[in-house]
Amino acid sequence: MKKLTVDLGERSYPIYVGEGLLNDLADTLGKHQIGTKSPHLIVTDENVAEHYLERVQSLLEAGGYRIATAVVAAGEKSKSLAVLEEVITVALEAGLDRNSAVIALGGGVVGDLAGFVAASYMRGVRFVQIPTTILAHDSSVGGKVAVNHRLAKNVIGAFHQPEFVLYDIATLKSLPERDARAGLSELVKEGFILDREFVYWCDTNAERLLTLDSEALQHALYIGCGVKAKVVSEDEKEGGLRAILNLGHTIGHALEAVAGYGELLHGEAIAIGMVGAARLSAKLGNPETIAAETERILRKFGLPVRIPAHMDTDAIMSAMMHDKKFSEGNMVFIIPKAIGDVEINKNVSSVWVKEVVEGLKRED
Repeated sequence: MKKLTVDLGERSYPIYVGEGLLNDLADTLGKHQIGTKSPHLIVTDENVAEHYLERVQSLLEAGGYRIATAVVAAGEKSKSLAVLEEVITVALEAGLDRNSAVIALGGGVVGDLAGFVAASYMRGVRFVQIPTTILAHDSSVGGKVAVNHRLAKNVIGAFHQPEFVLYDIATLKSLPERDARAGLSELVKEGFILDREFVYWCDTNAERLLTLDSEALQHALYIGCGVKAKVVSEDEKEGGLRAILNLGHTIGHALEAVAGYGELLHGEAIAIGMVGAARLSAKLGNPETIAAETERILRKFGLPVRIPAHMDTDAIMSAMMHDKKFSEGNMVFIIPKAIGDVEINKNVSSVWVKEVVEGLKRED
């Protein structure tokens, strides 16, 4: 097992990365002063429940815990106010109190939803992240929890840090191929932001990562979570530096919204967004090779690098205006200056953005 720390003073917490960590979950909860007197709630989705819910619930009950469960539909559409209310109803009926914890067992959607349940239930109860997807290495660290509005992603939310993140890479072996590829998009993104060496390690080890090799996954997740932990430790509530984690997200979130949170997986949309940001970089005077390299590496992971031609450009632009990264009338982008080095640019021309969107739609 490898351990990282998100350094937030008294609210610091560990990230555990390794294989077989679920077996010791009850002990880990106890070590973090999550006791057995109050009931606790596991939130998961239908896909993850089929593989892991019974096992996790049994392990915890064997450790003396009283566990309620809420199983939601898989997919982004479960990040809604309606589903939030349903899960809180389960918590109330189970008698959760202020000493209870909400345990997120699943991917990014489950983590975001369960985290917002924890943040809002009785004005805040404790929260544990057990990510079961590669994509969730990013969302499970940092305490950003939310549900979506039909006009924009993640606009109803809070900052609510977990007690710990437990990443058992054995759970990743059941991932469908498409979900694994989409998760690797965000993992490589961490390198594009701050770690050039890691980008090219991923490039060299793409086949091992795509076949879910345990050693390669553990190394990559340790590095990727480490980048996220470093940034969050310096800027918990996105006052400045933390915004760099949004590389690819300005266009990516807009594509998800226009597609109705179904056609594109989050990591797929972010891959397209990263190519878009790299093309904007060239318009700002940076080397065109950045875009070429970004596209080459993302293609190596089987990720989309073009916007589906049927998506309406004006709808994409409108969605970007609703995004949290639209500030004071300007378009805010994370712009790569080189592989592994980015800047926050708060004054990107909307004309350029529209040109890039149109270009990404036209090409094969």
